[in-house]
Amino acid sequence: MSEGSTRRIVLLRHAKADPKHLTEHPDHERPLTARGRSDAPRTGRWLARSGLALDQVLVSTSVRTRETWELTAAELTGPPPADFEPRLYRAGADELRALLEQLPADAATVLVVGHNPGIRDLAGSLAGHGPEEVRKRLDDSGFHTAGIAVLSFAGSWADLGAGPARLDAYWSPRL
Repeated sequence: MSEGSTRRIVLLRHAKADPKHLTEHPDHERPLTARGRSDAPRTGRWLARSGLALDQVLVSTSVRTRETWELTAAELTGPPPADFEPRLYRAGADELRALLEQLPADAATVLVVGHNPGIRDLAGSLAGHGPEEVRKRLDDSGFHTAGIAVLSFAGSWADLGAGPARLDAYWSPRL
């Protein structure tokens, strides 16, 4: 893939998890709720219909992100294997961007399964342009659980912070 090629970032916030204050689990170990287990496959079906060909998948090591990816991936034809990345857990926008900037040149479309506020903040900081209704939907939602934002930009992964990306799509089961 050339340096000037279009790259795509697909940001997926984990599906609905048990609230921390109502569970005996430490935060990292919180599982999905019944709604989360229902929403994640719906997200997978949306992703399958989108036509995006994923080259790489990065998933936080938390239980809720791993379960979200497993249920989402089950709806895809031939998803790439996931890389379970401990640095994604509790990562802010700057840490997420730094991880993306290190991706290999041959990766054109990368899916990141992570957490708010990092996922929301990264999408907001990258989305410099795109259809107004899509940007408004993302801004108004705060990035729902099991939601997906698709962003694109030209250049290498190392150039990610050099300019704004285009917000191509935002979808969630709650819209």
